[in-house]
Amino acid sequence: MKNWVFVTIALSLIAIFGVIYFVKMNAAPAITYFPTDEETSFTYANSNLELSTAKGSDSYEVDWTSNSRSDKEMYLRQDASLLFDNGKLRGVRSKWVQDTESIYLEESILSEDSSYFQVISFHHGEIHYPNDEIKSIHQLSNDHLYVIDSPATPLEAFQSPQNNDQTEWKQLLDRTTKQQLLHHWHQLLTHFSISSESYLAVPLTNLYHYNNEPLPNMTQEQTNKVIGQLWEGVYKNYIIPAVNTENNELVSYVPIVLFDKENDHLLVLFELNGKKERLIQNYSF
Repeated sequence: MKNWVFVTIALSLIAIFGVIYFVKMNAAPAITYFPTDEETSFTYANSNLELSTAKGSDSYEVDWTSNSRSDKEMYLRQDASLLFDNGKLRGVRSKWVQDTESIYLEESILSEDSSYFQVISFHHGEIHYPNDEIKSIHQLSNDHLYVIDSPATPLEAFQSPQNNDQTEWKQLLDRTTKQQLLHHWHQLLTHFSISSESYLAVPLTNLYHYNNEPLPNMTQEQTNKVIGQLWEGVYKNYIIPAVNTENNELVSYVPIVLFDKENDHLLVLFELNGKKERLIQNYSF
């Protein structure tokens, strides 16, 4: 009899933990695009990179922040921020909060050697109205920073060069980053047998241009929908897996977004921890 009681209790506990695990798996945060809410907006959305302090003679610290505020409290606010160092993914931060209007992300990263840092952040809000009506808003923000860490000169950082030396460093870091990314993107295009001539290629870090600028042959309204749905896929398939990877094991480069010139679909190509991925998003205007 006691054995049957033990077995019953054990099975009950297994069932309970199984339900908890299932609920947690299905409650994982996700960004979902809904029709744009024209009645609300972000009062600000910002990303920022600053050189903080030198750490000894061989390293330095960079402060990385991303913050946003909507003009009213929303059912769900979500922000995700990606930091790249010479084109290589250096870190990912994501946060979601219910019943709030603001989100603040802050991180300090330790680095060494001269680097070209880029950050791109996606700010998202979900608004629930009566009769199960759901709308959303989104906006992109970005920042960049050149850090010069050379034995011949003092540690310094700038966004725009102010002298000849800084101009030369900018050109060197830009060229190095571009060469590395072009090589990486060519490998992805070859792997998936894609002809680049059929697409407008835009690095993920440059998507902020389309906050207020329509994609070719699209209206701003169509562009907003395409970008919002694009980040829905990027969040699920790139950001969440990257967040769940230890920083010292994170291996990836700036994803490339390919907008079909016939305005039929877009592709997002990237590699994460050795696995090449292709996301496809068909347009539905």
